[in-house]
Amino acid sequence: MIDLHYWPTPNGKKVTILLEEAGVPYNIVPMNILTGDQFKKELLEVNPNHRMPTMVDHNPMGGGEPLTLFESGAIMMYIAEKSGKFWPQEPAAKYKVTQWVMWQMANQGPKLGECGHFRRLKDEQGDQSYAVKRYTDEANRLYGVLNNQLYRSKYLAGDDYTIADMICYPWSAGWENQGQDLDEFKYVKRWFEELGNREGVQKGMAAGSDLSVNPDDFTDEEKARIRKMLYNQRAIPVPD
Repeated sequence: MIDLHYWPTPNGKKVTILLEEAGVPYNIVPMNILTGDQFKKELLEVNPNHRMPTMVDHNPMGGGEPLTLFESGAIMMYIAEKSGKFWPQEPAAKYKVTQWVMWQMANQGPKLGECGHFRRLKDEQGDQSYAVKRYTDEANRLYGVLNNQLYRSKYLAGDDYTIADMICYPWSAGWENQGQDLDEFKYVKRWFEELGNREGVQKGMAAGSDLSVNPDDFTDEEKARIRKMLYNQRAIPVPD
């Protein structure tokens, strides 16, 4: 059984999509990133980056003690290799998939995350117009990268649906909040609609939906505490 320390965000949903598509049993361990679960000592011991998701496989490949992994891309490559699904192991095909997994981790996720962050900020937090334009334009560029690739092939890594598609889908689902118009990207829209009709994608996107909370329901004091905790983070000191 796999334990997945999880909160229903795009980074978590990448992994639940794969788990659902591959038919791998898993257990969600809620990690409420709004209230600061990711900074708890016991979670820092398994994820030094104090983020989620984190996976614990109690029956790992090769046997032995439970295997703990952090970073969604690494988790997905592990699950796909273990299940023998959605990540071909022939070298040329394998690395065509891998490059898109790396692209998502290095480009799509971070830049669209920053885009959403600055577009959500309130006026009282100062003029964000440069940051909003900077990241909205970068989001547009990244959708263009996807669009050109999906013009050339049915899926991101070729003719077959792989973890490259699964890892990119949840961040693409936020296109409206990222200031984008999916009609501008004909081939992304075709791909997005096809994937959205897959049962595994639907189940993976819905995983943990009962965990979601509405930040607007927090008191002003709770909102201030959360902003102080989550924004402008600095290094956690090494323990004495």
